[in-house]
Amino acid sequence: MTRRLALVAKKVGVSEATVSRVLNGKPGVSEATRQSVLSALDVLGYERPTQLRGERARLVGLVLPELQNPIFPAFAEVIGGSLAQQGLTPVLCTQTKGGVSEADYVELLLQQQVSGVIFAGGLFAQADAPHEHYRQLAERKIPVVLVNAPIEELDFPCVSCDDIAAVEQAWRHLSSLGHERIGLVLGPEDHIPSRRKLTAARAAAAAAGAELPEEAVERSMFSLEGGQAAAGRLWDRGVTGVICASDPLALGAIRAARRRGLAVPADVSVLGFDDSAFMNCTEPPLSTVRQPIEAMGRAAVDLLCAQIQGTQASPGELLFEPELVVRGSTAPPSAT
Repeated sequence: MTRRLALVAKKVGVSEATVSRVLNGKPGVSEATRQSVLSALDVLGYERPTQLRGERARLVGLVLPELQNPIFPAFAEVIGGSLAQQGLTPVLCTQTKGGVSEADYVELLLQQQVSGVIFAGGLFAQADAPHEHYRQLAERKIPVVLVNAPIEELDFPCVSCDDIAAVEQAWRHLSSLGHERIGLVLGPEDHIPSRRKLTAARAAAAAAGAELPEEAVERSMFSLEGGQAAAGRLWDRGVTGVICASDPLALGAIRAARRRGLAVPADVSVLGFDDSAFMNCTEPPLSTVRQPIEAMGRAAVDLLCAQIQGTQASPGELLFEPELVVRGSTAPPSAT
């Protein structure tokens, strides 16, 4: 017990006597200090005293599908910082191949009595994936916020980058350069943001008096290698400009072009999506559509805190406007 008091006190930066007062429910401790002590107990893995177990921890689960795509660490940084400003501690849950599943992470977070969960990408974005663990959170009335895709049957608040606006901007840019054979590299068929992008691309083609042929659309897992394989098929079919659903896919498209002896952007153009870290340092620097990560991350935390405090007005999806960033990977198509 003495060792536990010392470790918690050191973690919070208060005296052992203060920790003891919190654990024994005695007065004379500010609410902020009290919550910090309880959060430290949770973080250090100590069980709360019986009389305090009914309260949820000041922990928030932050569930990410991966860390290889730079966009997810960027979201984690913004969301983690915003949570800290609210006196909440993020618990990072990252999926890895063969590792802990998303459903298992949810079970672990429930055991920790978290105050809420933010999902920044994951199975909720796939229409055909299992969603039972999300329903479990809803049944237990755990505050949840989703990033970049809603779940139709559940009323979780959601913050999303406007995929339709993103594709409209990208398509307009390539069209203005003179590209007529434009292709897309998207995620799997049940991936909600990719579905939205495809709908927008078809509408953009129709507005120009044309149709988007099926052979101009390729699907892939979200990786550089997947983008290389998918875009390679488009280059072989004579596409001159490709819009990709992520920056890593776009980097794969550039590699596929080079393997075929095509210069970017002299022969073909590539557009990414996200504007994740270091895309201005690639060769050529990547033209892309920027997600407003800072605004989206802060909005996600605000929505979560509103739920925690019981003041959530109405669930739904907040759409954030993307921004076209033109760099060196797009240019007029080759005359040959």
